[in-house]
Amino acid sequence: MLTYTEPSRELPIRAQVDVLVVGSGPAGVSAAIWAGRQGASVLLLEQAGMVGGIATAGLMSHWTGSTQGGFYEEILDRSQDSPDARTTINPEKLRSVLLEMLLEAGVQLQLYTFACGAIVEQGVLRGVITESKSGREVFLAHTVIDASGDGDIAAKAGVPFVMGRESDHKMQPMTLMFKVAGVDEDSIEHLPGNFEDNYVYPMGPGQDLARAHIPFPAGHLLLYRSTLPGVITCNMTNAIDLDGTQVQDLTRAEWICRRQIPIIVDFLRQYIPGFSHCYLHSSASLMGVRETRHFEGVYTLTEEDILQARLFDDWIVTHAHFNFDVHNITGSGLDATGVQEHFQQSEGYSIPYRCLLPKEIDGLLLAGRDISGTHMAHSNYRVMPICANMGQAAGIAAALCAQQGIQPRQLDVRAVQQILMEHGVRP
Repeated sequence: MLTYTEPSRELPIRAQVDVLVVGSGPAGVSAAIWAGRQGASVLLLEQAGMVGGIATAGLMSHWTGSTQGGFYEEILDRSQDSPDARTTINPEKLRSVLLEMLLEAGVQLQLYTFACGAIVEQGVLRGVITESKSGREVFLAHTVIDASGDGDIAAKAGVPFVMGRESDHKMQPMTLMFKVAGVDEDSIEHLPGNFEDNYVYPMGPGQDLARAHIPFPAGHLLLYRSTLPGVITCNMTNAIDLDGTQVQDLTRAEWICRRQIPIIVDFLRQYIPGFSHCYLHSSASLMGVRETRHFEGVYTLTEEDILQARLFDDWIVTHAHFNFDVHNITGSGLDATGVQEHFQQSEGYSIPYRCLLPKEIDGLLLAGRDISGTHMAHSNYRVMPICANMGQAAGIAAALCAQQGIQPRQLDVRAVQQILMEHGVRP
């Protein structure tokens, strides 16, 4: 590969704060708000032009998975359109609600800013380098929370990680969410919400019809009601064998998924009752990347931890519940290792603080799908309610570290737990 040596230059330090959060998905927004609520000075960096991540820019249909107590419940209370559709996402409302909550917590926000470099001195992450319309800038902090999903800053700081599935490093497929309008809701027979739901329509079982008539690697049926009349959210595009940390692959995923959308709309018109006059309403501006880096932390959450519903002494998320939502790594539908509707573990599990602590590097906490966990465990904890409560705990921890002048691995987690319990989180 040809190379170019970039001339060295001095970069302006734009801010120095107690807590710097990278990424404004549910984990990042929650971390920033809760660090601010503890009195810390907080800056949130986001590369998109809105906050919320997949929940807003990604046009996600609903909050899937669950926890009990914690910040997730507050988000629902403030953003739901009605009690009957409590977990259905209105992305336009949600992005405004999250902005308001950030403002209330005193969080500084900078959108349209990509965190592209890590400043590490003697094993401590001191801040990040960014690129934006304003040029190349530096932001320093006592503690950085990497809630970027892919863990971009943790990777640049040198935290070890495993890419994708441990056996072959393959990753779950990417998806571009979209909505169709013009649906006759009175004529809807059934909306399949998981891969194991193969409802039989007049022209045949829905999942079988999708596999037969939607070209590979798409070929499944997942439909969800929205907050708008006659508008249904579709989770049906599919791009496999791609790496969400590589810009070329993200670009390829975009055109693969967008080429699938009109084919899927035609399929819905022909085979699914109520959709005969549907048309494309809107599509996500952010590609849905399910899986990339799994960082090595002080503890790695496993499939067995979830199946045993373990309660860790250093819990920071409790009563987390979902399934092994492994989308087919080699095609459409559910992977052979995945279990959705038939997931047997009905009790919630906990996530320990140690999963947020990276190996070797100080000054850094992980939050969201980039914490330390195996491929199978990740398929469960990666969902937004669990990530939101992870972010809440990370924000509290980071603020306490700044106040006490200590590193995250030196923090007594009981102080975090006490604050969480005061706000409805129970072990």
